[in-house]
Amino acid sequence: MKSVLITFDQAYYERMIALLDRLNCRGYTYLDRVQGRGSKTGEPHYGSHAWPGMNSAIITIVDDAKVDPLLEALNKMDKMTEQLGLRAFVWNIEKTI
Repeated sequence: MKSVLITFDQAYYERMIALLDRLNCRGYTYLDRVQGRGSKTGEPHYGSHAWPGMNSAIITIVDDAKVDPLLEALNKMDKMTEQLGLRAFVWNIEKTI
């Protein structure tokens, strides 16, 4: 099992939920408003007057076999609209209850 943390511009929300449904990534936690700044490119997303954009985040736990298809789809989505910003991070899950 792997944990995938996806951070994305709020404009991606509907597409993100549709992607998770299409790939049968059923369980996830959605965080509506997260602030941050990318490490390489892109504008900060602070929800302020100077930097009004906001990000969201989803964390999902998936079988190992679903990780690569999910990351490939996210990479394709990011390349289509790079100015919005989208990142994904993967961790091993040791145990669940």
